[in-house]
Amino acid sequence: MAAEHSFDVVSKVNLQEVRNAIQQAQKEIATRFDFRGSSASVAFEESPAVLKVTGDHQVQLRSVVEVVEGKLGKRGVSLKAFAWSPPEQLPGGSVKQQATLQQGLSSEKAHEITKAIKELGIKVQARIDGDAVRVASKQIDALQAVIQGLKQRDFGLPIQVENYR
Repeated sequence: MAAEHSFDVVSKVNLQEVRNAIQQAQKEIATRFDFRGSSASVAFEESPAVLKVTGDHQVQLRSVVEVVEGKLGKRGVSLKAFAWSPPEQLPGGSVKQQATLQQGLSSEKAHEITKAIKELGIKVQARIDGDAVRVASKQIDALQAVIQGLKQRDFGLPIQVENYR
């Protein structure tokens, strides 16, 4: 009897890379001429993973967000990992915007991934295991076909394959 092979589909973000990207963005915002003397800033809180961006007006806020997204992209952090809320007007006239970092798979996304695996029509077993989806099969080729099928789909957040055995 053949051994059972498996892998986990997860959604994880390297927090150290996020911290480094935010530090680089803060340095750029502090030194750029168009941000001098303004309330333009970016901050990252880790306890609930939230990214806070502020600016004097909408255009400046958009520029700060572009700087942050550029730094995150250069560090290899997927922009899909952040869920941006709409901009809010502050009493002092400035504008702020927040983004929450999505770590792990929610139950809805896990169900969506298992449904997508079943739609592929490949003989594998997919089950939700906490904040990951475990995919198992006796054939390695079937698992590799599932990985290729998942890479072609967009689930709205970054997914990775771990524990491939």
